[in-house]
Amino acid sequence: MQKESVYEQTYKQILAVTDGENNVIANMATVSCLLNLAFEDYFWTGFYVVDPEKERELVVGPYQGTLGCLRISYDRGVCGAAARTGETQIVENVHEFPGHIACDSQTNSEIVVPVFNKDNELIAVFDVDSTKISTFDSIDQLWLEKIINNVFKK
Repeated sequence: MQKESVYEQTYKQILAVTDGENNVIANMATVSCLLNLAFEDYFWTGFYVVDPEKERELVVGPYQGTLGCLRISYDRGVCGAAARTGETQIVENVHEFPGHIACDSQTNSEIVVPVFNKDNELIAVFDVDSTKISTFDSIDQLWLEKIINNVFKK
């Protein structure tokens, strides 16, 4: 099945399951789970949540995969860059990304999407890692942003 078809089907599943659910953690767990199951190249799929007690720091949230970093500062790594800039980050080879944090040495490429609430406040970043180089592209960005915006900006 083509990547776009998988995204379209998974998008519909995510919206069906999260319809009427306002609990952010439940929605994050659902998004992580369904996207992780949909794509075999998704090695680590999950959220780093803005920590309200520590300025400019993310703390691990719901995820699927191996052990993640517990905390990430806005000034470090791909997740930090997404939080700092408010823009999706696509990294073909994480080993060439300045300041990359190796939470798991098996990760070779990554996409991170900032997550905003309905008030346009950053609440988290959604991180997907792959063991392959150049896994993610503009199709992933389009669909992941669509999923994240439709689940968390409602």
